[in-house]
Amino acid sequence: MPPLIPQQPPVDPETIIRFEHVEKIYRMGDHEVRALDDVSLAISPGRFLAVMGASGSGKSTLMNLLGCLDKPTAGRYLLENRDVAGLDDNALSALRLRRIGFIFQSFNLIPQLTVRENIELPMFYLDRDSATGNRRALELAELVGLSDRLDHRPAQLSGGQQQRVAIARALANDPVIILADEPTGNLDSKTGRQIMELLVRCNAAGKTIVMVTHESRLAAYAQARLHMSDGRVDRVEEGA
Repeated sequence: MPPLIPQQPPVDPETIIRFEHVEKIYRMGDHEVRALDDVSLAISPGRFLAVMGASGSGKSTLMNLLGCLDKPTAGRYLLENRDVAGLDDNALSALRLRRIGFIFQSFNLIPQLTVRENIELPMFYLDRDSATGNRRALELAELVGLSDRLDHRPAQLSGGQQQRVAIARALANDPVIILADEPTGNLDSKTGRQIMELLVRCNAAGKTIVMVTHESRLAAYAQARLHMSDGRVDRVEEGA
């Protein structure tokens, strides 16, 4: 599989994510913060990339752009060869719902809903029928080892179980990309390893995964590690 290319990506129809000289500037009055500064990279389908860097290095901004939660100030972001900068808010929402799965450090489950209902939520927004939603929720609950917890609510689950529900929810609409932001940050080391092994299984099944982490031992699960500093790509390490 082609490696991640940190600068000046060539034209490649197999590239799922492409940044071309991307900048992101936040303006607060007369003050400018350049959160991303001339970032170019390309990621091929099925890669597992860890994004690392100190606080303020641009990791969160990069993830927000990748997840279509924000747009570049300059440069281009092509997702599956589509320039997302030209999409309106409704189109961006649809793109996120259909193509991207999110996993957060804080799980972001809805406490009033059961495990089944949390997993089904993305399918509800896509108007899937209830039978399809139920079937898919059961399949995913089995995948993450929670088929016996479908009627439990988040407060009745451990942190690791809640993160497993979050992963199942992220997979509900069969996204092509999974974005994971410190997915083991609130978990003990043993549970964190279990979550990472689950992400590796998702990647082995063909999902492209981009994960923010500050821990080298977790980044070692990825196929490549992108290090950021001052809004730029500092270096990319390939392999274990």
